Amino acid sequence: MSDIVDKQTKAAEQEWLDSWQLGPVRLHWEKMPVMVGDAAPDLELKDSKGKDTKLSAVWKEKPLLLIFWRHYGCSCGSDRAARLIKEYPAYEKTGGQVVVVGQGEPERTTAYAARVGLTCTILCDPKHFAYEAYGLLDGTPAQVLFDSPDEFLKRDYATAVKFQAERRKLGHPPVDSAWQLPGELVIDSKGIIQLAYRYNFCEDWPDHRVLVAALRKATGEL
Repeated sequence: MSDIVDKQTKAAEQEWLDSWQLGPVRLHWEKMPVMVGDAAPDLELKDSKGKDTKLSAVWKEKPLLLIFWRHYGCSCGSDRAARLIKEYPAYEKTGGQVVVVGQGEPERTTAYAARVGLTCTILCDPKHFAYEAYGLLDGTPAQVLFDSPDEFLKRDYATAVKFQAERRKLGHPPVDSAWQLPGELVIDSKGIIQLAYRYNFCEDWPDHRVLVAALRKATGEL
């Protein structure tokens, strides 16, 4: 397993460098994204165990908080994981469930979940099909790197290579898309979107009370 994860991580590190050099690409919606009241796109993704999972099969069990993650080397992802772990009881109390969608393959996803302590289901979308279907765009350097030195905001390549090497020594190198913005949606058991929250910047976490209220609506409590 470790050899597979190492190989996947190396490829994902290169993807991050390539996307850094290219810059953000998906900055505009080609059509209106799905919104509250719309039917949620029903896609099939592999979970962290490699099992094919259809989203409709998940939300039919119980209303769903679907969280789209940044990349697995992002510090804001670690922070979101810590917040999410604390918030689990409030979401479960509504009768809803939490599922995360990440950019990694099943093996790399399993390793990441163990590192940050996530125990919820994590689905794998390395080709960004679900990210795009749910209207999640790339962020600009200002949105993703707003608290970084100017050489980051200018997308200096040598700075990116050095940064990645430093983070690799810490065990969490930047990987996958450098610019993908996260999002969090609540979907009821009929597959209708009750909340569509798309981050405006890297650490734009929603107030968990908003998510709880939307889940209560989705479960019919409100």
